[in-house]
Amino acid sequence: MRHNFIIILIANFIVAASVTMIMPFLSLYIDTLGDFTDSYVQTWAGIIFAATFITAFLMSPIWGRIADKYGYKPIMIINCFGVGLSILLMGYVQNVEQFFVLRLAMGVVTGFIPTSIAFISKHTPKEVAGKTLGTLQMGSVGGTLFGPVIGGLMADTFGFQYTFLITAVTITIAAIIIIFGIHEPAIIRKVKNEIYSRRNVIWAIFHHRLILNVMFVTSLIQIGNFSIQPLLSLYVSELTPSQEVAMLAGITFSAAGLGNICFARFWGKLADHYGYERILSYLLVLAVVFIIPQAFVTDLWQLIILRFLFGIISGGLIPITSALIRREAPVEVQGEIMGYNQSFRFLGNIIGPVLGGVVASFGGIHSVFYTTGLLFLIGFVIMSFLKKLPTQYMDEMLKKHA
Repeated sequence: MRHNFIIILIANFIVAASVTMIMPFLSLYIDTLGDFTDSYVQTWAGIIFAATFITAFLMSPIWGRIADKYGYKPIMIINCFGVGLSILLMGYVQNVEQFFVLRLAMGVVTGFIPTSIAFISKHTPKEVAGKTLGTLQMGSVGGTLFGPVIGGLMADTFGFQYTFLITAVTITIAAIIIIFGIHEPAIIRKVKNEIYSRRNVIWAIFHHRLILNVMFVTSLIQIGNFSIQPLLSLYVSELTPSQEVAMLAGITFSAAGLGNICFARFWGKLADHYGYERILSYLLVLAVVFIIPQAFVTDLWQLIILRFLFGIISGGLIPITSALIRREAPVEVQGEIMGYNQSFRFLGNIIGPVLGGVVASFGGIHSVFYTTGLLFLIGFVIMSFLKKLPTQYMDEMLKKHA
């Protein structure tokens, strides 16, 4: 499986870099589609950014259940080709509505990175799940580190349409790597069993306190992470007189990615040793400490430093929640349960940009950081409460309710 891990790590880097190439200029691209007010652009930036995750939210459990039956490799290939085609067409839209529809369509096949995480997670021992998933995240975060810088630089130099084209080609390369590089063990088809029926799995999730609440915390984390992202380029433009806003926004995006990639493996290894619940709680508190001061910056360099520090902390959040789900989920339905967890992540991705756009339109971009800090604080309270409750075993719950 080491060969597969290296291939997935490389593919995650390519896909993440490609997708994030367009993030720094998303709101700027919307502004080129008409004569709009700042408030209009901010609102639509949030809506369009979230559009992909609306359909992804619905599709994720379906892809997870299919992957449990037929394998993860076909799903990853479909994801790459589908996303590549959608992004290619985005370079030719004539209005905001067309852009929105294409982002919705892309969501149907979005999910390469979470699918690859579920693939690696399924074949990873529970004892080292945190370290392994933290290391794997270094690939996707490394892509988000370089993608915005490359995308911003290309947008400033060659224009938006050329950047969309390059992005589509790069994702297609990732699909080819998966086709020829990944070997997936043969899937043992399960005899139909009521224990692992969709209805029973959903019942167990909603009655398993730890899994359900970790999924909810995952949503809060994603809401916090994504509420500011579509607005970051506008925030950067307020802090600098430079004309190269797209490139500077890319650097600001990448600052959090740099902190993330440096510490993702460390947090995962620490959580494997000291407990996922404990380390996740600490990280949620530290996230509050580093997100709120971003509302008070007066120069771009201050924002970049704070984004870097926030990235250090956020690097452990998603790998640890994924490792928690991996620890609790029976292997027979692990893909499906990871799919539901991904739906909660996508739900956060949907709510975050919209919430950020609405909050910014009423209280300014600064107020988005206050809202994000509150969300991380709520997550900490939930995890603190969960540690006091008795342990539940999902496998036993599934068998008793079947």
